Amino acid sequence: MINQRGFTLIELLVVIAIIGILSSVVLASLNTARTKGNDAAIQADLSAVRTQVEIYYGGAGANTYGTAGLTNACNVAGSVFTADTTVANAIAAADLANGAGTVTCNNSTTAYAVQAQLLNDNTKYWCVDSKGSAKEETAAMVAGATACL
Repeated sequence: MINQRGFTLIELLVVIAIIGILSSVVLASLNTARTKGNDAAIQADLSAVRTQVEIYYGGAGANTYGTAGLTNACNVAGSVFTADTTVANAIAAADLANGAGTVTCNNSTTAYAVQAQLLNDNTKYWCVDSKGSAKEETAAMVAGATACL
């Protein structure tokens, strides 16, 4: 009688198939975790924007958020979003974290709102405003709005 050592071809193919299935599950989960991580970064960046804007408002801003009636003012001179470099950097970080999404900034002399599109569900947005709101929304901010929905 011949004593055989090793695995048959079918046993090897079954093991390779199982490894392939497990790796595809892991890679799919990794992508979901990555987009959720980017959403958390967007939320943290906008919270930093809110904090820094309020510091600016009470200090160098002399109790104003900048020029009145600015729409899409993330990069517009005269807005609170460009007057302070820390605010501008936090907005740029949120913009970078959401990739192809949008960041919208509106302000008046007495109020502001910033909204960024989330990646995990691109029909949702994260919004912060001068009233202290920080929440998820299902609609894009209306042009000129200075408060979250």
